[in-house]
Amino acid sequence: MLSDIEISQKCDIKKIVEIAKKIWVKSSDLEFYWDYKAKLKNSFLEKIDKNKYWKLILVTAVSPTPAWEGKTTTTIWIWDALSKLGKKTIIALREPSLWPVMWLKWWATWWWYSQVIPMEDINLHFTWDFHAITSAHLLLSATIDNHIYHGNELNIDPKKILWKRAVDVNDRALRSFNYAFDWKEKNIQNNSWFVITTASEIMAIFCLAKDIDDLKYRLSEIIFAYNTKGKPIKVADLKIEWAMTVLLKDAIKPNIAQTLEWTPCLIHGWPFANIAHWCNSIIATKTALRLADYTVTEAWFWSDLWAEKFCNIKCRIWEIKPDIIVIVVTIKSIKYNSWVELSELGKEDLNAVENGLWNLKRHIENMKRFDLPIVVCLNKFSSDSDKEVWLVKEKCEKLWANFEVWEWFMKWWDWMIKIATKITSILDKNNENLFNFTYNTNLSIKSKIEKIVTEIYGWYWVKYSPEAEMDIKKISNLWYENLPICIAKTPFSFSDDPSLLWSPKMFNVNVKKVEISAWAWFIVVIAWNIMSMPWLPKIPNATKIDLDKEWKIVGLN
Repeated sequence: MLSDIEISQKCDIKKIVEIAKKIWVKSSDLEFYWDYKAKLKNSFLEKIDKNKYWKLILVTAVSPTPAWEGKTTTTIWIWDALSKLGKKTIIALREPSLWPVMWLKWWATWWWYSQVIPMEDINLHFTWDFHAITSAHLLLSATIDNHIYHGNELNIDPKKILWKRAVDVNDRALRSFNYAFDWKEKNIQNNSWFVITTASEIMAIFCLAKDIDDLKYRLSEIIFAYNTKGKPIKVADLKIEWAMTVLLKDAIKPNIAQTLEWTPCLIHGWPFANIAHWCNSIIATKTALRLADYTVTEAWFWSDLWAEKFCNIKCRIWEIKPDIIVIVVTIKSIKYNSWVELSELGKEDLNAVENGLWNLKRHIENMKRFDLPIVVCLNKFSSDSDKEVWLVKEKCEKLWANFEVWEWFMKWWDWMIKIATKITSILDKNNENLFNFTYNTNLSIKSKIEKIVTEIYGWYWVKYSPEAEMDIKKISNLWYENLPICIAKTPFSFSDDPSLLWSPKMFNVNVKKVEISAWAWFIVVIAWNIMSMPWLPKIPNATKIDLDKEWKIVGLN
């Protein structure tokens, strides 16, 4: 069987100008990055700014397992199937970062015949958006230290600097370090730490800014430290917001690429995992909604984290609404959440399916709270028995969720056309969008946290550390209490303990710390031991990446 990169390199790739024509984007509207990738010009984005929004399909999944659920694969094939039905369709996806490519390559250009291309470009540097974001982030870091070195007019308290460094490689040695300001030879020591670029507040702001002026304003309002009197200090006080914006002036334009089936794709931005909303940029999503009858986007794995954040943060900030939610599940993931060993997941086990369905049930109920139609998409493997599939179908129908099966390896087009037809028929019948949020932002910070824990995680005990209590008080005193909540916790459980599979009860959500991303417009609630600088495995994927004799990249699998 061909590897991912071999499939990509053997495919018939079309020039991006031909792909753009499918959504009525002219050559003059593109800024070309060679033949197969481009950015949409600002003038084009301004031209379509008053277009109405069409239908938005949100794809998410159940709690992730080592057995692989195939959510992005499903997302891409739903999108291609809609195109084969003659629907004007765009997909809006996040942009790959370097660290997972060098790590295990879970989140790059996706898998097998479900790929966005050109694979090598998108995986490794694409249009240099992340380099621009890293540079803007480090410009602020350098300016803070430089300001202190040259007299510290703003009276920045070196012990109350909130701003971290950023780099797009997961170097665990940089999680925490000490350095000297060397301020007038006083050699003041300070503690600091790095995050990966996708975890930068600038990335979160970048993905929620509506245009370049909005981006500049949001950057200017970043709170990077407190002064010696406890007053917050902003980027505007350093007067570098325009310099930071200049570094991002090209990155802010959405990128256009294609699938192996030549369907247009907007790939733009990636705010990291737990500490942000993990969605592609609002500019890309809104552009897609204005151009196509159907926009397919994703909230990555585990609906309790990223679909919740997509709905309660991204949709709230810029008033967009999904019209339907697709939940991807596998028989293996259901059995894994019934504590079946990984090596045993391929064996028929109706009892394990029955028990594990409680996890799927919670995900369905969570998404139904947003008052949208639900389609459960079962990604079927050859080891799944008909009896196991029937059990899942029966449970979904009892929960009033639509159910469809697709067999990714054998008959994907037949199955995906069927799913795409189901989605369009539901959307055609539902003209009224009843979407609503989990909580009102005018509630207290604790009330919003507890609303998410109660309604989405399925329990109600929240334990706050003394540091978190102080953080909440400080944020409330700064008048930022009315922002949405972004809870950072493990993706592997509804609780904050990754070992608690299934649909657990009787657990605490332990809030360790509360931070403010003031001008990304949300409050980050850190539960338990979440890290913003990931690790590398013993044998990282970087050891497999190479050039062959013809200078073709190999090993991106």
